[in-house]
Amino acid sequence: MADTLTNKILKAHLADGDLQPGSPLGIRIDQTLTQDATGTMAYLQFEAMGINTVRTEISVSYVDHNTQQTDYRNMDDHRFLQSAAARYGVYFSRHGNGICHQVHLERFGKPGKTLLGSDSHTPTGGGLAMLAIGAGGLDVAAAMAGAPFYLTAPQVVGVYLTGSLQPRVSAKDIILTILATETVSGGVGKIYEYFGPGIKSLTVPERATITNMGAELGATTSLFPSDEQTKAFLASQQRETDWVPLQADEDASYARIIDVDLSKVVPMAALPHMPDKAVPVEEVAGLEIQQVAIGSCTNSSISDLAHTAALLRGKKVHPRLSLGVAPGSRQVLAAAARSGILADLIESGARILESACGPCIGMGFAPSSGGRSLRTFNRNFKGRSGTADAEIYLVSPETAAASALTGVITDPRTLSFEAGEDYHPVMLPDDGMIIPPLEPAEAARVTLIRGPNIAPCPAGSPVPDRLEAPVILKTGDNITTDDIMPAGSAILPLRSNIPAMAEYVFTHLDSNFSHRAKAAGEGIILGGENYGQGSSREHAALAPMYLGIRAVIAKSFARIHRANLINFGILPLTMDNPADYDALEQGDILVLEGLRHSLEKGTPIQARNLTNNRFFSLSHGCAGRTAAILQAGGLLRFVGRGKEK
Repeated sequence: MADTLTNKILKAHLADGDLQPGSPLGIRIDQTLTQDATGTMAYLQFEAMGINTVRTEISVSYVDHNTQQTDYRNMDDHRFLQSAAARYGVYFSRHGNGICHQVHLERFGKPGKTLLGSDSHTPTGGGLAMLAIGAGGLDVAAAMAGAPFYLTAPQVVGVYLTGSLQPRVSAKDIILTILATETVSGGVGKIYEYFGPGIKSLTVPERATITNMGAELGATTSLFPSDEQTKAFLASQQRETDWVPLQADEDASYARIIDVDLSKVVPMAALPHMPDKAVPVEEVAGLEIQQVAIGSCTNSSISDLAHTAALLRGKKVHPRLSLGVAPGSRQVLAAAARSGILADLIESGARILESACGPCIGMGFAPSSGGRSLRTFNRNFKGRSGTADAEIYLVSPETAAASALTGVITDPRTLSFEAGEDYHPVMLPDDGMIIPPLEPAEAARVTLIRGPNIAPCPAGSPVPDRLEAPVILKTGDNITTDDIMPAGSAILPLRSNIPAMAEYVFTHLDSNFSHRAKAAGEGIILGGENYGQGSSREHAALAPMYLGIRAVIAKSFARIHRANLINFGILPLTMDNPADYDALEQGDILVLEGLRHSLEKGTPIQARNLTNNRFFSLSHGCAGRTAAILQAGGLLRFVGRGKEK
């Protein structure tokens, strides 16, 4: 029977369940990655499981988020992570070595392997034909312990590419074009698989840009086949022996097919404040900007920097704005320095930022008050940049470079530039900033280093049979994990200290939320469509759990956040009649009866609003393993009771 590439990889890793779309299944995980903003908690959770060493082929701990080290807290986390890597058999990518997704693509990714990462942009690995999935840190900790990763079997959507891109149109414009039609929730429960004659012209870094931003579709992941482009990339990394050819069967069947003629793709820009608000750049051309940022895990490869430098060479950025460029890895930075790319960027007036996530997560290079910033990043959620009232536009490196010269949003096709790019950068792999695992006997003698900001991971409580609690907050649609648990330089250092971090839950939407939640003792959150989209940060479930949130009622949930709620014992409930949302208000007292019986039998939950005496029905969509996790009070308690090995 003809198969998609997705199903081929899933079948090779199937540990439990079947591939019927909508059914639960568990898959074996070959590789994991964590980053420092989520990794500290993940390794605290791994420690609590009592496992002596990771049971994956490769696990890597990266430091790329909290690199400012403005006080002791970031550095304390990094020392803890390095000691945990040494103790548990994990590779450790040191501060300054680069962004986890870029480095993993360069040094560890292998076609046909499964990768689970505690970062929502882990699907970057799909550019290398990996089945790469973002998840909460607790799911990654369980995978490191050898447990399968459970998900709902997705639909596979085929994206058929034909033609080739015009000059100064790039991979970023392809994914923004797709986002404009598919929307930020259109990919929920789906995997996007790219095929067709058009893929041959796309390099692995270009493919990785597309799969990286597939996360903004809400998709489980996205992936390309492994072909000659894949082989060439691995050869450039001196890893050609890792290459295997992989592709879908010619007559593979997809749930549906999206046709994209690359020759018709034009420069695109995502308007504030959602990645799917994408329009052709020509529609917003001429808008004055104050800042341009090039980098992030989406557009920081050596080819991205080469395209940028070629447009800026011999010119100066507009005097009204600031341009920042962040290479994706130390390897990229070194290649840029040797080839002349870095010199041309510096001479143009660009500021060279650290090879880290930086501005993408609000860690430095924030826009001015009310400013308009053009960024080659993957998200433009309100306030994510570090400036609450800034307007963030997402564009390609070519559009960013052209606009940096003119001071206004500019279609790069409208400017004349010197022909050709003669840098010829050569990537010279250097793993000197990656510390390999120790021998088991030596690892067993390592003691974890804990600073005063590192607190134990709090555990959830078993779901009660009856819950009577107030609606602490009513939100609208497309609430992001940035809205729930903000990032930024003031809050990210608290990721290893849940009691301190909990004070900031929903602070950008409602500064009094944590106070009301603690006063209530137990509470409920009411959300709209696509609640919890965006980052994989489990802190958006963990901190509300610490504050006493027992249930979230929403019209629909983003995949990763729903899984995180279950992992920490919070009921994710959807309304059987979406119109009931309008009849509920913040402050209403709700009674939910027969919760444990409903989890056991898979029946709807009958709820009553005591405030207006209205009744309504809720569904949890949990069965088997997920229902048992909620009954236990979360995944840590479930594992602790020996329910999962």
